Amino acid sequence: MTAYDTPRFAVPDDNLIPVHAYPSTLAEIPPSRMFLIKQSLARYRAKMGADAVIYDASQGDGGASLPGVPASLLDRAHELVKAHGTGYDSPYGSDAFRRAVVEQYWALDPALGWGPQNVLAAVGGRDALLKAYEAMIHLGTGRVGDAVLVSRVPWISYNWGPYALGANVLLAPGDEAEAWQYTEDSLTESVRFCERQGGRRLAGVVITSPDNPTGNTLSLERQVALGKHALALGVPFVLYDWIYHYVTEGEPMDANRFLASFSPEERERVMILDGLTKSLGGSNVRCAHLLASKTVISFINSRASHGVIPAFHGQAVAIAAFERGFRAAAEPIIGPTNASRRIVRRFLSERGYRFIMGDGGYYAFVNVAPWMDAAGMADSFEIGEYLAGEHGVAVVPGAAFSDEGNGWIRFSYATPPEITEGALARLHAGLQALAAAPESAAPAQTGD
Repeated sequence: MTAYDTPRFAVPDDNLIPVHAYPSTLAEIPPSRMFLIKQSLARYRAKMGADAVIYDASQGDGGASLPGVPASLLDRAHELVKAHGTGYDSPYGSDAFRRAVVEQYWALDPALGWGPQNVLAAVGGRDALLKAYEAMIHLGTGRVGDAVLVSRVPWISYNWGPYALGANVLLAPGDEAEAWQYTEDSLTESVRFCERQGGRRLAGVVITSPDNPTGNTLSLERQVALGKHALALGVPFVLYDWIYHYVTEGEPMDANRFLASFSPEERERVMILDGLTKSLGGSNVRCAHLLASKTVISFINSRASHGVIPAFHGQAVAIAAFERGFRAAAEPIIGPTNASRRIVRRFLSERGYRFIMGDGGYYAFVNVAPWMDAAGMADSFEIGEYLAGEHGVAVVPGAAFSDEGNGWIRFSYATPPEITEGALARLHAGLQALAAAPESAAPAQTGD
């Protein structure tokens, strides 16, 4: 027994966290510059006048550049909130949301063995990702200092989300000519690389399609093959980020066919992220969900009960969209974005740009290295500032994602077609005015 006047730890001594100084050695995690880039357009308006036309091709927010969530869905969501009440839900979200995800959104086949108990609601994609990383670390290798694998040119928050939780982030080998996408060889080499770094392990692999920032897309079959290879290498978890998958010229991902491609044992180690941010233009609605094994959902639910519990409003918006039929509900985002994608592909192709695009998502990744070289620019942030300040079009510099992305820019076409056309014209005029690329360095198209 411990005396009442003696301090006592909340857990038994055998479960105490060992003292380790690793937090004091972490690199400083920078704030995302994504939210600041569009501010560079102010310099253009200061020069050209407050009414000067500007183009924001930097954002990935359909709710800002396109109509976003229709008012009728918000009204229906409010009715659901009023009926639901304002008391606590479970840390996994509401039971109504879980059922709607399984039955109306994915229409999951009961034969797969996955149902509402395999769904976790989250406060947007970042919240879902952080919770997934934590599960990878604790249920996967059980150690800090192991790694989460991402592509060579990843979305910026992939670099820092796992790192803040105690997992290093490893950039996989990748060929620029192939949009830096994973291969079986690059997954194998990443596992071996970790082993050579003092016996580190991969706690998880993140596979994104359509990709941010490159816009590259992978078929269902290719995603399955990569995931199976990673699992066969002993990687504990593979997370599929499908947040853009509904914004496509083809069909969205089929979760039934996808999950059926894995054995029941493999499915225990697969996670799927989806949500409203991109497909419904619901960036500020903050609703996403994870599909994962009961073990993973139970682990996250326990942790969330002491942390972030998702509000019902975002879930209500999702339920309202599922009731209408999600494809129809998301048409104000999907239709204009698909039309703009065709415009971007044609414009860049006709002018000989080297670029990466798939058949879904929001982005084209455009190579601007020849113009940077001609102007003596070493950093794509410089060309980003130039395009915004001098020509009134904001893009995201590729250097924001990784060193390998330098020399590229991310162009967002989640805008009405006429806005996309104007932004492309400004981009092209800006590059032509910057410097004429030497003929030997003229870019050639590599994406379609």
